[in-house]
Amino acid sequence: MDNKTFLDLLSQRLNAGKEDTAEMIEALCHVVTETALEGDIVTFPGFGNFEPRKREERIAYHPSNGKRMLIPPKITLSFRPSTLLKQKVRNHE
Repeated sequence: MDNKTFLDLLSQRLNAGKEDTAEMIEALCHVVTETALEGDIVTFPGFGNFEPRKREERIAYHPSNGKRMLIPPKITLSFRPSTLLKQKVRNHE
């Protein structure tokens, strides 16, 4: 599903204008980003969790020349679906 289709479906479900819905989505993304940068988990009941994880620095090998490289530490964001969401998807088949 592309962004336009998602925006159309969500605005219909909310009975709101597309501009208002786009602003809500943007605000939601902003809040999730800020919260993750602070190191907190964002939980949506019935949907899942967005959890920031810190990856430590590591040594990797370049695939073409075999040289070792130091990859710096970074924060990644992982999503873990809730049990309820998993059940709904499983039972939909």
